[in-house]
Amino acid sequence: MARTSKKSTESTEVLSGENAISNREVEGLSQGQIVRRRFFRHRAAVISLVTIISIVIFVFSALDFRLFGVWRIHGWWKWTTEDLPELRVGDCPGGTVGCPTISLRPQFLGGAGIGLGTHPFGQDDIGHDFFALVMKGAQRSLSVMVVIGFLGGTIGTIVGSISGFYRGKIDSILMRLVDFMITVPAVLIGSVIGYHYGNLGAIFLAFYLGLFAWTGLSRLVRGEFLTLREREFVDAARVAGASNRRIIFKHILPNAVGIIIVSVTLLLSGAILLETALSYLGFGVVPPDVSLGLLISQYQDSFTTRPWLFWYPGFFIISIALSINFIGDGLRDAFDPRQRRRISKKERQESATARKLAQADE
Repeated sequence: MARTSKKSTESTEVLSGENAISNREVEGLSQGQIVRRRFFRHRAAVISLVTIISIVIFVFSALDFRLFGVWRIHGWWKWTTEDLPELRVGDCPGGTVGCPTISLRPQFLGGAGIGLGTHPFGQDDIGHDFFALVMKGAQRSLSVMVVIGFLGGTIGTIVGSISGFYRGKIDSILMRLVDFMITVPAVLIGSVIGYHYGNLGAIFLAFYLGLFAWTGLSRLVRGEFLTLREREFVDAARVAGASNRRIIFKHILPNAVGIIIVSVTLLLSGAILLETALSYLGFGVVPPDVSLGLLISQYQDSFTTRPWLFWYPGFFIISIALSINFIGDGLRDAFDPRQRRRISKKERQESATARKLAQADE
């Protein structure tokens, strides 16, 4: 019994020591500084953030594109999606055509040296440079993802805030609408929208999909508002004469921004996968426009003979989706006050040494 009590006491001391280390590190810091420090200690999230930024810069700098439909920015890649260079034949393995020219094996290892070549991702059936097609498809997929995330996040936050704050009949009406929309599969809604509006272009398709992508976020925001509206600082603001609008935007919403940011981040990941699925099924982006999902759909029959036409779009889809998921995971840990970072062995030893010195002084 005494041994159990001793172990319990030691565990309590170790836990209190770890809490002291964590509290000492965030002492005097604002909430934003604490969140940034926690996020940048999440290695997977930081690596994913660097990856997604690199992908965005690489993709949008490769080809010419118009910024806000006004300024034309020239890319560094020499081919465009409309160019038809001579189809590469004769030097491809297995009698195929249009094989990639990218080389990643140095010459001292028996390779051709590190370089992109003329067509690093190969060519399609009629000679289009596949690198240009993948860059264009990634631009469209990223644009669709951002539009869906922005619309879904905005509508979901507004609906969830109103429902959670006012409750009563307003809450019942809005949540029944959400329940009805959740029962219908997202792919089914997207297929209907894509069938009718997919020919209008990727941005219009993203706009209509964003109008139905907010249901899950609205439930999370509603639950957060139901909790926060009963807190003491809300009661104090109401007693001070603050209007409902001020209470929502100045007191409750800033405290719910953590769950909103995390949810919108995960919504972005789901958005690019939804666009990929719809384009693969033929209900998303349609030619002559291009997206990563459309490229996979168009060249799925070439997987056994020319797999590079399937690999590169799939690589970008997986990289973008995984990076955003890891960023969302890092943001969730950063905004969650219950998350405690892992204490290193050196910090444990320093805490134990300090505790022993304090006991010796007593």
